[in-house]
Amino acid sequence: MNIVEIIGAVIGLFYIVSEYRADRWFWPLSLLMSAFYAVIDFTSGIYANGAICCYNFVMSVYGILVWRGVIQKRQEDHGGERHISSCPRRYWWQIITVTVLLSGVLTWLLGYIHESQYPLLDGISSAITIVAMLMLAHKWWQQWFCWMLVEPLMIAIFWLTGNYASVVLYAVFEVFCILGILRWRREAKGHLQA
Repeated sequence: MNIVEIIGAVIGLFYIVSEYRADRWFWPLSLLMSAFYAVIDFTSGIYANGAICCYNFVMSVYGILVWRGVIQKRQEDHGGERHISSCPRRYWWQIITVTVLLSGVLTWLLGYIHESQYPLLDGISSAITIVAMLMLAHKWWQQWFCWMLVEPLMIAIFWLTGNYASVVLYAVFEVFCILGILRWRREAKGHLQA
């Protein structure tokens, strides 16, 4: 463990609590965590996830704009913060297809260039993260299911690379996935009934 990993893990704890609460501080914390984990991942040989941290950094800016209502989800929206909602069913087949295809391409690419220490884990976790961040930016409660799949993969990667503070952090993330599903789903249903 080094100081960058410890600081990244502490930021990650604040990050997950903010995500769970759908708090406005979530996206700035996401920017910070992405920066720290890009360094951690690249120095640990987890190249796809390091690149995903760069993607997450850009998605955090997008998420700020969407959550604050700067980018509207529909023409009839007139600003204001976006509410937690459910992912429209018409997108599910696209989400699954993109995740499977990205997993295959990233795993193959990482294996082909022989850069990643764990191309299968790195490729699959990166593909799911790409999709999950987009769902999170739209404030769809089902994004928590994607994170539930990613966290065990990341725990395995960080354990294998000796990043033990991150192992603990991602175990905490897994618990918050369950809590997040319960809370965000309830809030999404509440907005439908309102």
